Amino acid sequence: MHVRSQRRRAEADDQRRRLLGGVGRLALSVLVASLIGTGPVSAAALDEELGRNEVRVYSQSFEIEVGDSIGESQLPERLGQLGYRRVHRRPVEAGEYFWGYENFWIYQRRFSGSKVDVTARLLQLELKRGSGRIKAVREHVQAGAPKSVSALRLAPVLMAESLTEERAPRRPIDLDDVPDYVWQAVLAIEDARFFSHGGVDPRGVARAMLKNALAGKVTQGGSTITQQLVKMRDLSPRRTLGRKVSEAVRALALEADYDKREILIAYLDAVYLGHVHGVAVHGIGAAAEAYFSTSAEALDLGQAALLAGMIQGPNRLHPQRHPERALARQRAVLERLLKLGWAASRDVELARRKGLPRLKISPPHPRVGRQLLSWLRESVEREAPRRSAEDKGVVVYTTLDPLLQSVAERAVEGGLASLRSRRASLRRLSLSAALVAVDGRSGSVLAYVAGDPAAHGDAFDRVRKARRQPGSVVKPLVLLEALESCGEMPPLTASRRVLDAPLEVAVPAGSWSPRNTDGTFRGAVTVREAMVRSLNVPFVRLARYCGFAATARRLGLAGLPVTANAPPAFVLGAIETTPLEVAAAYTVFTSPGDRLTPRLVARIEAPSGRRLHVARKERHKVVSSATAYLVRDLLSEVVERGTATTARLGGFETIGKTGTSSDTRDAWFVGAAGSVVTAVWVGIDSGESLGAGGATVAAPIWRDFMSTAAPTRPGLRLQRPARVVERWIDRHSGLVVREPRHGAERFLFHRNNVPPRQRPWRREGPRTIE
Repeated sequence: MHVRSQRRRAEADDQRRRLLGGVGRLALSVLVASLIGTGPVSAAALDEELGRNEVRVYSQSFEIEVGDSIGESQLPERLGQLGYRRVHRRPVEAGEYFWGYENFWIYQRRFSGSKVDVTARLLQLELKRGSGRIKAVREHVQAGAPKSVSALRLAPVLMAESLTEERAPRRPIDLDDVPDYVWQAVLAIEDARFFSHGGVDPRGVARAMLKNALAGKVTQGGSTITQQLVKMRDLSPRRTLGRKVSEAVRALALEADYDKREILIAYLDAVYLGHVHGVAVHGIGAAAEAYFSTSAEALDLGQAALLAGMIQGPNRLHPQRHPERALARQRAVLERLLKLGWAASRDVELARRKGLPRLKISPPHPRVGRQLLSWLRESVEREAPRRSAEDKGVVVYTTLDPLLQSVAERAVEGGLASLRSRRASLRRLSLSAALVAVDGRSGSVLAYVAGDPAAHGDAFDRVRKARRQPGSVVKPLVLLEALESCGEMPPLTASRRVLDAPLEVAVPAGSWSPRNTDGTFRGAVTVREAMVRSLNVPFVRLARYCGFAATARRLGLAGLPVTANAPPAFVLGAIETTPLEVAAAYTVFTSPGDRLTPRLVARIEAPSGRRLHVARKERHKVVSSATAYLVRDLLSEVVERGTATTARLGGFETIGKTGTSSDTRDAWFVGAAGSVVTAVWVGIDSGESLGAGGATVAAPIWRDFMSTAAPTRPGLRLQRPARVVERWIDRHSGLVVREPRHGAERFLFHRNNVPPRQRPWRREGPRTIE
């Protein structure tokens, strides 16, 4: 054991002997026994044993391999989310890491889950000089030489502990780090004989029965801390004789399996302490942060007594809503501490004179919002209906990347704040946004922000349920039909010319005349130029040439259903869809050729580990991989030199498309970089105009998020299909020329759909689509 750790434990033992003299020799022997060991004791083992009614929602686990970059993978930030602490030496305890110039050391904590069981171990990540890239991963063992490891796998992050309410993130405590009065205050008012009984306290039960009988009603409970923990984790809240008997039996079993210290820590980390800004607060650590904007380690005696007193009735004794009741209960706790001899009279008197501790509320920020919890709950109800109906516990492993989730929330919140600061007219309106990111190889949902993260209490899910017009975001999907089969006409090419001139289209109500955004016409343009400049009129001509019905069917295959009698304006995005549907549609450019069904849940298990559901990747054929690659190539030019230059990312091939609905009510940007496909929508819930389009409003949020998301995720190994060939096209004739020359441009084609070669007798290419 470390010398400093030994000294710290000896001092703690002496302090506890002085302060717990009234508990009795048995209590002291149990406590001292629990303090003796070869390392820090924690409630980790007890936390792994889930109660049958408990819920846990986890992120995906993250893997880092040889060749990955420490900086790009955001490894220190990911370790921070798991509660690791950075040290300035080689780590000696689990939960520490050290970042040096040539090595990154991690003392990994033990974790287990479905299909994985990782023991606590010391890992060395050897780095390449100057680049921060990993060139080797080694596990160091006590005996023997270090052994090579293929990858570092991080534990999943706990994202939620309920499917029905938002909860503040846990702030686990360590009894060695918090003042003794923090946990003594809880024992004093809830279970003073905790270290003396075996899980059930007959003396406490008898005392409670007598007081209740004299009062003629229930005024005091007889449950021990252990029984309360069992009730929180394992049993229904119904107050029946059968439940009380079961509670007692389970408490005795719990005490047989775990020591007092573990049970106390588990209780202090889980006990309910009211709601703050609509978010449930569980645990002393989370409560210290929520009510006093401090840590459990920094609580004073008055604050600790206030929190301990709330346990009896967290909402009835809420210090913000019922300060008089909360103060009276706090003083009862202080009086109890004094009577037991666990606090000095001068300290108690000082706490009394201060009165009700001054609150400094810090609104909790749950890792997942209500909208995401709603989707998770629906998934559990569908895949484990019986368990859901009986309110039994489940463990849900999601596909979320916890780092990207937090990055997405910051990007959306920052983007909306910036927009409000630039446009005063938007401050009075219900401005909001949505961002959803999916893995372009599997459809796994990586990040999900369904509204403004700063709008506490907002439950409307704008990712799945806000149906808005996508505008020009649909144009790449229109091209899928034009380049794949084009209805009954021969497939088109990116070099084919289409007329950009005034147009009238017959509709049931008369005629419709589409216009370009800038109000000008350019004559004959190539399909590629129409895409790069996002020209409306040429796209309507393309869809009419291929057939509006055929184009609508292709959009349906991509996941954007078009009604049977939809007006031709659907070609320009005059349909209603959601950000999730649009993101799924754009996976056709990363799969390539297939639409991947977005999935949030990877698997669902019972707390016992029994598997209830395993999700499988779903893909639906939309077009050939060659056609998807051809349109992807055009989308890269949209970002490089077209309407989406504000979304360009350095070091990554970026594809994407802006979208703006009529009267600028909706602003979109949808695109991909690396293996991540992300859709961003910005709008006003009530439908007023934003006064700006996708390139100005949505693309900056997309870029802010993707600048972190793309480098930290695995790359996309997408090669040009064998059926796609490159040719040079003469700008004037539209025919193939042998080599690059003045007036020639590079295009990609289906191998079996290449324009003719230019010859002396052949000077005119395919006719312009009118």
